[in-house]
Amino acid sequence: MPFDSTTLERPGEASQRLATLSARLPGLIFQCYRSAEGRICFPYIAGADSPVLGDAHQRLRLADDGRHAFDRVHPEDFPRLMVAVERSAKGLSLMATQFRLSRPEGGEAWFGVRAQPEPHGDGTLWHGVMVDISEQIAHQAHLRELSDTDELTGLPNRRKLMSCLDYQLSLSCRHGTPLSLILFDLDHFKRVNDTWGHLKGDEVLCRLATLCQEELRGEDTLARLGGEEFAVLLPLTPRPQALAVAQRLRERIAGHDFGLFPRRVTISLGVAEYRIGENREALIDRADRHLYIAKESGRNRAIDAPEN
Repeated sequence: MPFDSTTLERPGEASQRLATLSARLPGLIFQCYRSAEGRICFPYIAGADSPVLGDAHQRLRLADDGRHAFDRVHPEDFPRLMVAVERSAKGLSLMATQFRLSRPEGGEAWFGVRAQPEPHGDGTLWHGVMVDISEQIAHQAHLRELSDTDELTGLPNRRKLMSCLDYQLSLSCRHGTPLSLILFDLDHFKRVNDTWGHLKGDEVLCRLATLCQEELRGEDTLARLGGEEFAVLLPLTPRPQALAVAQRLRERIAGHDFGLFPRRVTISLGVAEYRIGENREALIDRADRHLYIAKESGRNRAIDAPEN
């Protein structure tokens, strides 16, 4: 039977309908009160996800003392949540934030909160909703990973390298620590594709990525810039040590059988150490110039040309 909006419900029926609806809502709805002295309580909590705040007895206690509700907030997210609460209370503005919350049965989930404040007595009363956004957060992380990852090799791509480089440049400039960059590419790679086909060429690139990763530390970043061009970012590494790393990579690749008999696969590398205060483009340009010298000098070599 269609719903008749002209039908008037008796007060008891309306209250029952509202209670049923509230209990079945995905997430939870709540009222949160904070007094001028900082006392917090939750006068009202309902919704399918309300058990995330504990069992019925624990939720009933929150009506008098709401401090325990914050015990489940992830320690890394707690300061951000408190900042959002303070900003909302001060300006009586919408509170919108997200944080991780541990579940009573174990594990944790991401929740998003939106709550509208209003003055109440000597404090602030929020009317809000809290919804599990774990799937959304996971999807966003997956999209970020895709946007930062080279589809063929699984290495960080140019976009990700530039982000890592900016971060490491900031650290190096702030603390005066060494930082080096290696740029390299495969010698005569076009001949590999022309002779054995692009599928074999892709196989060579993937195998090369694996071999190089085996020679690097966990804190180093190996990235594919595109085509047969790669980069290695070496934190806390001065130029002499970076050159030694480049030579190891060169020897590892030159000594590996890629199944292209009689052709060997070799790489040419350019090495540059960061100069405190220079920009990202200047560092990349110097490493690229050294790579060009390695190519012009006969390939299958690593160059860290003297700095001017």
